[in-house]
Amino acid sequence: MRELRTRDDMAMLLLDWIRPLKEHYSRGGAQLIIGNTSAHYGEGSIRMEGYSRVLWGLGPLFAGDNEGLPKEQRQEIEAWQELTRRGLIHGTDPAHEEYWQDVWDFDQKMVEMAAVVNALLLAPHVFWDPLTDRQRENVDCWLNQINSHKVHANNWRFFRVLVNVLFLKLGLPHSEACRKDDLEVVERCYEGEGWYFDGHPGQKDYYIPFAMHYYGLIYAEQMKEREPEYCGRLRERAAQFYPDFIHWFDREGREVPYGRSLTYRFAHSAAFAAMAFAGADVPMGELKALILGNLRYWGSQPIFDKGGILTIGYQYPNLIMSERYNGPGSPYWSFKTFLVLALSGEHPFWKSPEEKPVLNRKRLLGHPNMIAVHEESGHTLLYPTGQKSGNFGNTEAKYQKFVYSNRFGFSISRGTELEDGAFDNTLAGTEAGDNFWRMRREAEQFEVTENCTRTLYGLMPGVRVESLVIPLDKGHVRVHFVRTTKRIELADGGFAIPAEDGLRRMEPSMTEQTGERACCSFPWGNAGAVCLSGNGRARLVTPFPNTNLMYGITLIPTICYELEPGEHCIADYFYGDGMEREGEELPAADLSDGFIRIRHGERVLELEGKRWL
Repeated sequence: MRELRTRDDMAMLLLDWIRPLKEHYSRGGAQLIIGNTSAHYGEGSIRMEGYSRVLWGLGPLFAGDNEGLPKEQRQEIEAWQELTRRGLIHGTDPAHEEYWQDVWDFDQKMVEMAAVVNALLLAPHVFWDPLTDRQRENVDCWLNQINSHKVHANNWRFFRVLVNVLFLKLGLPHSEACRKDDLEVVERCYEGEGWYFDGHPGQKDYYIPFAMHYYGLIYAEQMKEREPEYCGRLRERAAQFYPDFIHWFDREGREVPYGRSLTYRFAHSAAFAAMAFAGADVPMGELKALILGNLRYWGSQPIFDKGGILTIGYQYPNLIMSERYNGPGSPYWSFKTFLVLALSGEHPFWKSPEEKPVLNRKRLLGHPNMIAVHEESGHTLLYPTGQKSGNFGNTEAKYQKFVYSNRFGFSISRGTELEDGAFDNTLAGTEAGDNFWRMRREAEQFEVTENCTRTLYGLMPGVRVESLVIPLDKGHVRVHFVRTTKRIELADGGFAIPAEDGLRRMEPSMTEQTGERACCSFPWGNAGAVCLSGNGRARLVTPFPNTNLMYGITLIPTICYELEPGEHCIADYFYGDGMEREGEELPAADLSDGFIRIRHGERVLELEGKRWL
């Protein structure tokens, strides 16, 4: 990956990443055909999506000053302008064979309108001024269909808002009724202190930054002269959100994988780009460090196929973790981070030196019901509870685990046995002898404090659990109160550590598996699980390959239990980071008198014991 310091560096990077796409455009330029996998919205929208999502990068590139680039790259940009303008003309022409088709209620093409509209707003000299009157009328009519159809009551409302902003800016008729109604829906999603929810109050994930804030900040910049007060509020909300959100990243700009849509990868830093674009009151040097650091990280990962096409997956190609709305072109939503290309090379964003953010060792994030922890090693973790999401594919694994890590990622299931279930950082259970394992699907009650998360849930019919997860300076303790009406087996899984690093494979001498402890100490990292209380049996589970989002082959240190009908209390300790260690200092757990006392080093933490079960 090329050096990444200046606007010209980022422009060159974008060109590097889109160059392999050139040969995959249709003859009319309105379709991008780069794969054979499907999404729920069908092939026509898949091809249109491919076209549109590349515009998240090209729109800002066309808007900025590219005169400092070499002549060859300037000519390349001109060729991209001609190709994508031709695609817009043909895609919105009902008489052309590559017409994008009419828009219907809740149509995926509404999503893709946002990228088209943003490109039109940023670069009218490319996408509007050269068009004939008939071509402009076609663009207007095709986009205007969104004003007469139903739109989901979540971040999708911004798509219609931005269409009407474009009409306002171009002096075209627009729907003020739709714009007003859509902004009211957005306002009802605002909770305060910079936090939105995305249509469902229990769902807090990366859609808050890379959708709700991102589109809001585009709106704030485009409408700042017409609606200065409201646009000012949108910028203030982003500034309020920033101190919480940066704790989803480490100081190098690497995010914690959590929730859905992780195939969008470096879109996770897109909100920082929007903050810079709209001039939110956030340190520009920190925004620059986070964005460029995130891009450097992703540029070093195997996320492109041998032909240079961005793949579905996370740290490597992986369809197992995808959602039903992930088509071959979907990952190019990540190009939203290139919004800063719309800023002049003289903008404070580009002139500021990179400044790594200061992160709290531990921070309570009240709105998403999380504790964020930054361990001394640089390991960044999110401890969530009470999350709720619709079924987009492996939803339980994406929202319901006890902790999410930027070192170990998380695993998704390929089946229902212990190995193919890949139950890292969760409590899984089965009826004794049945070997049909499952983890929790949602929380009945939950609480998060500075010291722990507490969750009550049904693990399976006849089995209810109250779990406390207690972050320490390194690792965490879990205490589970279990009430079961049947004989069951439980598996309390830890971090899924890679079993190899390139061509370096683990050796048996690097692992330990005793009665109460299972641990791995590899040259590339360590992870372990220790039974602190209860009759647990430690083992290293070897999950199916390609279940983890970050590593193809892993081991999961796990504590297993066999429980008779009745009430039980168990406690386990889990740790891991990217360093090789020996002789981990273990905590001690005392579960008596209705309290939980955790001793780790000189620190003693006392918590209330069972409360809800």
